[in-house]
Amino acid sequence: MRVLHVASEVYPLIKTGGLADVAAALPAAQIEIGIDARLLVPGYPAVLAKLADLRPVRTLADPWTRGGSVLMLGRTPDGVPCYVVDAPEMYGRPGNPYLGPDNRDWPDNHRRFALLGWVAAWLGGPEGGLRWRPDVVHGHDWQSGLAPAYLELGREQRAGPRPATVLTIHNIAYQGLFPAGLLGELQLPAESFTVDGLEYYGQIGFLKAGLYYADRISTVSPTYAEEIQSPDGGWGLHGLLAARAGDLWGILNGVDYGVWSPAVDPALVRPYDVDSLDDKAASKTALREEFGLEQRDGAPLFGVVSRLTPMKGFDLLLSAIPALVAEGAQFAVLGSGEGWLEDGFRDLAERHRGQVGVHVGYDEPLSHRVQAGADVIMLPSRSEPCGLIQLYGLRYGTLPLVRRVGGLADTVADAQDWAIDRGEATGFVFDHATVEDLAWACRRAIALYRDPARWRSVQRAAMRKDFSWAASARRYLEMYRTVYPDE
Repeated sequence: MRVLHVASEVYPLIKTGGLADVAAALPAAQIEIGIDARLLVPGYPAVLAKLADLRPVRTLADPWTRGGSVLMLGRTPDGVPCYVVDAPEMYGRPGNPYLGPDNRDWPDNHRRFALLGWVAAWLGGPEGGLRWRPDVVHGHDWQSGLAPAYLELGREQRAGPRPATVLTIHNIAYQGLFPAGLLGELQLPAESFTVDGLEYYGQIGFLKAGLYYADRISTVSPTYAEEIQSPDGGWGLHGLLAARAGDLWGILNGVDYGVWSPAVDPALVRPYDVDSLDDKAASKTALREEFGLEQRDGAPLFGVVSRLTPMKGFDLLLSAIPALVAEGAQFAVLGSGEGWLEDGFRDLAERHRGQVGVHVGYDEPLSHRVQAGADVIMLPSRSEPCGLIQLYGLRYGTLPLVRRVGGLADTVADAQDWAIDRGEATGFVFDHATVEDLAWACRRAIALYRDPARWRSVQRAAMRKDFSWAASARRYLEMYRTVYPDE
């Protein structure tokens, strides 16, 4: 089976969040089980610079670029074949792939990601004329949402069947909304602009288009698949998703343990594994030094690697930290996001020098060092489709502290006494998005940390959990076969 993954970012070529990790790891895992998987990504400068064996395949007369775009083919560092849309006027910009220097969306994002979907449809159609043609076009998030629409809406103009289409929701809060007046510019027929189409409250919805026209929909955890069918979790799309419940699959994300494992991680000062957990202490000492924290015996270190937004629950943590510091906790925060939260954490670091350290921004090697050096990794999210940070924490013996939502609920077992006794506990879980509930979970973590034998038993249980991509890759194959059965 030939599968084309369409994504707006892929690690290590370009990354702003967990989507890049998934776009890198899932195709590689599918290749391991016999799927002929390839990627399609925009030709950002970083992508063009880092792909191996890059060569032009075809010049495409797309509707938006002067002189057409060039389809290139190369290989990712993992060896996954990767098509690139080389269109400098669309993608030849430094920095963030979605935002300009003013930290606002690029004003032509509708054209930039329509082009990505258009090229995916071209590759999937007989007019592509390439020797490799996908059986399944698998888009990821709103940036690829027009691929299923272009394939379905152009069916009458094509000879032969179109490939099956899948859209994976990584976060339903990000929907790609644009003014209705752009319909013609996007090469979309007027009749598609209805509630039974791509219209979303008077706007063009790229995600809505994908959800309506794709043959199958998936999201990144079973619990999130249920949550997005409700008014509270569906962001206005719950009705469509509930109506398509039979086509909606919740498939948990996995972890690439070749990248995220303390036994092989080059970012760490000393490797360790479940049988050499004493060596984890060296990473804690180094992380404290890097964040300007005091070296204090008996003080648990809570780590954060995240976007700093209320959706991730970090307004709650901002309020909870002063009391927790008074009880002996330390905090190492790595992230960026809303300015008032960044400023709030900087202020805490200033007021609690030696106990709270903050690095505003994103640094991939530093994120690995936080995972290894912290005792607890925090995700107090109001909403979390899957979460990868807690999965990394499990492997690093850095116990996740999470709210019981989405994939966090599916992957972390709360450290209640009976669960610890059975060897099932792997972290700390709380229910309500309040400062009080979050602080209560932190105090439970502090108390358990001060019982070294029981803490170590939970660490070992966490590190032995297996969330590798192999199982998830097989589930995706099972889903593909419901629309593209074996001959």
